[in-house]
Amino acid sequence: MYNLLKGKKGIIFGALDENSIAWKTAERVHEEGGEFVLTNAPVAMRMGQINALAEKTGSQVIPADATSEEDLQNLVEKSMEILGGKIDFVLHSIGMSINVRKGRHYTDQNYDWTQKGTDVSAMSFHKVMQTLYKADAMNEWGSIVALTYMAAQRVFPDYNDMADNKAYLESIARSFGYFFGRDKKVRVNTISQSPTPTTAGSGVKGFDGFIAYAEKMSPLGNATAMDCANYTVTLFSDLTRRVTLQNLYNDGGFSNMGVSDAVMETFTKDM
Repeated sequence: MYNLLKGKKGIIFGALDENSIAWKTAERVHEEGGEFVLTNAPVAMRMGQINALAEKTGSQVIPADATSEEDLQNLVEKSMEILGGKIDFVLHSIGMSINVRKGRHYTDQNYDWTQKGTDVSAMSFHKVMQTLYKADAMNEWGSIVALTYMAAQRVFPDYNDMADNKAYLESIARSFGYFFGRDKKVRVNTISQSPTPTTAGSGVKGFDGFIAYAEKMSPLGNATAMDCANYTVTLFSDLTRRVTLQNLYNDGGFSNMGVSDAVMETFTKDM
């Protein structure tokens, strides 16, 4: 432990269970001396074990639907009361596709479901930042991080409309990040993580194949949830004060690979 976040305070969205990246991040932030409020949608809280995480980290939980401006305003106000002032860091770890969950193909979307998924997975990030911005809730040199996936740049057919959501999320990070940096000296970045075996990720068709393929392609192997938590801690810390508007790959090198020996062997062994 390096006490990288000693004295820093924040909000962590999306901790569901011990497999989730937000859960691991909360544990690491706590170990590095940070304090935070945990939040998730009421329906997600009923599905997970967020109260156990709160007890473990000495945190309070405030239920909030991240698509609701009213809920977010309440969350920010109460978080500042609990934490005793402005906020230093925020993690947005939220994503949901009803089309994926219900097995609707990308070429046969239910657009009401698509809109709901976009609102939860991407627009919620804009709403979170707009709420923080208008409330002047962030300390200077604060850090906001959202989690994304490389399907925002490349085709992963079974990732469905979540690929579009992640592309939109990354655009919001850049666009709002400019204003947050210019006006508040707050940095905004996204982390493009390796496919990670979380409860949310397991809902994507063929996700085990994503993981296996990325493992064979990546020279360092897939980044784990804990790897992502550690990376997020560095972005919350003062060591990365000038890093903003970036989509940062935490994927063992996958994003720069064309092909690997391990993948080639799979296709040539029977030739």
